[in-house]
Amino acid sequence: MPHILAIDQGTTSSRAILFDENMKIVGSAQEEFPQHYPASGWVEHDSSDLWSTTAATCRAVIEKTGVDAADIAAIGITNQRETVVVWEKDTGKPIHNAIVWQDRRTSEICQKLKADGHEDMVTTRTGLLLDPYFSATKLKWILDEVDGAREKARQGKLLFGTVDTFLIWKLTGGKSHVTDATNACRTMLYDIHKGRWSTSIAKLLDIPMEMLPEVKDCAADFGMTRADLFGHEIPILGVAGDQQAATVGQACFEPGMLKSTYGTGCFALLNTGDTAVRSQNRLLTTIAYQLDGKPTYALEGSIFIAGAVVQWLRDGLKIIRDAKETHPLAESADPSQGVILVPAFTGLGAPYWNAECRGAVYGLTRNSGPAEFAKAALESVGYQTRDLLEAMHDDWDAPGDATLRVDGGMSASNYAMQFLSDIIGAAVDRPEVLETTALGAAWLAGMRAGVYPDCAGFAESWALERKFEPQMDEETRAEKYAAWGKAVRATLTV
Repeated sequence: MPHILAIDQGTTSSRAILFDENMKIVGSAQEEFPQHYPASGWVEHDSSDLWSTTAATCRAVIEKTGVDAADIAAIGITNQRETVVVWEKDTGKPIHNAIVWQDRRTSEICQKLKADGHEDMVTTRTGLLLDPYFSATKLKWILDEVDGAREKARQGKLLFGTVDTFLIWKLTGGKSHVTDATNACRTMLYDIHKGRWSTSIAKLLDIPMEMLPEVKDCAADFGMTRADLFGHEIPILGVAGDQQAATVGQACFEPGMLKSTYGTGCFALLNTGDTAVRSQNRLLTTIAYQLDGKPTYALEGSIFIAGAVVQWLRDGLKIIRDAKETHPLAESADPSQGVILVPAFTGLGAPYWNAECRGAVYGLTRNSGPAEFAKAALESVGYQTRDLLEAMHDDWDAPGDATLRVDGGMSASNYAMQFLSDIIGAAVDRPEVLETTALGAAWLAGMRAGVYPDCAGFAESWALERKFEPQMDEETRAEKYAAWGKAVRATLTV
């Protein structure tokens, strides 16, 4: 029976998940790798760790399940986005550690570009804000700081890629230097309207076009793995950045469909169809997926702190030992208390984009304790999600009562998801398969291989585990959200 191997290369670990012909998980393997912090605000990965853990987990899941590599019809890859790798074309050796999406070292470069009036041009072409978050200024930094790098790049001796590109290069033995549209659109070098690298932005940042990969659809022929890696050549047929892969895995194929992934942070995407909506609320315009040469666009908003607020309760305040304790603790909170936590531990993301403000707690009384803190922490995720959805609906005339599909670790919290439904005043759907990122990558590859159904067939197979319906009356909802807005405004002005 044919199987599909999904590679999920994340920020802290690499995973390999094997799916059967019915898109059911038959086995998985995971391996963490070190994070490197060479200076304040700098985050790096040793690129060899990204490769070695990916290869090792693929081998491990094949061995664990006993599936012959010859029975794996295709590989799908999903990856941490925006992270930058530069390597020598002849040797495959990286010239510097990978600079991770979280890295802030290029803040001054971005500030200068803004001061020189370039942000509107960059945003118009790429849909992104001028921010160190994205790949372009990280790539510029490597070319500026590594001796001889830019000249070698001009001579065609160096290659650039996001993590997917680097992994494909390694998997194919250097035969494929490619990426997909969803990863390309996060580099701040890709014109999402023309579907090609922007020569204007590359020239602005002095980045040689010769080092940029070929951009393909999300379901395409990305190359064949080396036969010696897994005992048999396997075609790589699907690629998408992690949040876009989750959007695909949630079958959000129709304009107006929403998904929100709750991990350490939260990423919400709204499918806007063939319309690339320019946000007036500092959301990002991005490519949700691209099939048959046609991009489908989305508005994206990111929350810096979602599941991380529960980690703070455990590791910072030490009022819980396990995330599961938050639900009963929150339920026991005094309902008369209106404690509000604004978890701006590293600033606030969309739609505020304020990296300087810090977390705050409002409404404390002498009776406030662990239960009230747990309740406020879980509710903060719902409030922040509503901020994103309000901004999205302000930017684009989407249905106001659209159902939100959720995934990620924190979506397992019934309390958090019920409050989310209450505060947004709409249904929240939690699927049976919470591994939607890996599922999205697997479906792209499997669909291309002819093993899995097309978009319509995949959408029909999407299965609901639980639907959360609003139980809060409109007056209470309005009062609570107004109090949250007041708390955020106060936090932003401190």
